[in-house]
Amino acid sequence: MRRLAWCLLLLLIAAAAAYGWIVAAPLPLPQPAYAFTVKPGASLRSVARDLSASGVLPADWILIAWARISARDRTIKAGNYEIAEGTTLGRLLEKLTQGDVTQTAFTVIEGWSFRELRAALKKQPGIAPAAADLPDAELMKKIGAAESAPEGLFFPDTYYFATGSTDASLLVRAYRTMQQRLAAAWAVRAPELPLSTPYEALTLASIVEKETGRPADRPLIAAVFINRLRQGMRLQTDPTVIYGMGEQFGGNLKRRDLDADHPFNTYTREGLPPTPIALPSQASIDAVLHPATTPFLFFVSRGDGSSEFSTNLADHNRAVAKYQRNGR
Repeated sequence: MRRLAWCLLLLLIAAAAAYGWIVAAPLPLPQPAYAFTVKPGASLRSVARDLSASGVLPADWILIAWARISARDRTIKAGNYEIAEGTTLGRLLEKLTQGDVTQTAFTVIEGWSFRELRAALKKQPGIAPAAADLPDAELMKKIGAAESAPEGLFFPDTYYFATGSTDASLLVRAYRTMQQRLAAAWAVRAPELPLSTPYEALTLASIVEKETGRPADRPLIAAVFINRLRQGMRLQTDPTVIYGMGEQFGGNLKRRDLDADHPFNTYTREGLPPTPIALPSQASIDAVLHPATTPFLFFVSRGDGSSEFSTNLADHNRAVAKYQRNGR
């Protein structure tokens, strides 16, 4: 009996040593940097089975056993993973339970409309749909926004996310970033601007974003609109008309389009449109809240991205004739 007991003890010690070696030994990866995905809801057993089939694990039970011994068999997280040469079984389990995932980037482009942002989210691999198909008001409620109209409220930037993240979570981040940036810029705005709220500043910044072809012109373009608002002049800006036309816009703005009244037609209506028309950049927000000091009231594109600025209608008409009508 003593011999049998000693044999069993030696076998247990040998098994523990062998298993300890397996846990600490580098995994036999099929390639130097092996990438795999854990889908939402996947069990440890299914992940271990896939890794074993790929040659990463000598057997699926090894990972399962180690996870149960360390009481971590129910804590794996979904996402994209990458394991490098030298990764051990213990390190692999740590990555799976800590959510040490590789991240994907999604860039929100300044000047996008919210419709374009929706479309880009739907095309982005790895983002789970949760909000992009909802009506505007429902979407805004879902992400905890006070506003019902989403236009202009998401800050253009590059956001990093793990596979399986929802479009709602990304929109929440972009919305909060815009709220923080806008509040900070509003707090240090120039005095006596003809803007009553941060939302009005955001709306005007979206117009400046769409009108700017050359970054250096941005403060001057902002100044033109600020000067017009101060004097009670209509903004008369094409991008608002185009936005209001929506899918009816065919790519060529006509005189009858400028005459057709609707809430976004700044040729027929005074003041700002009811909402932003695009996602403004930080530069456009700053330009609106710190416009150039200038008497300009008009500008026209020169056709090379820059603009010609004027203080009176006669000079503006000459500039239009020169740059838009071939001198006529």
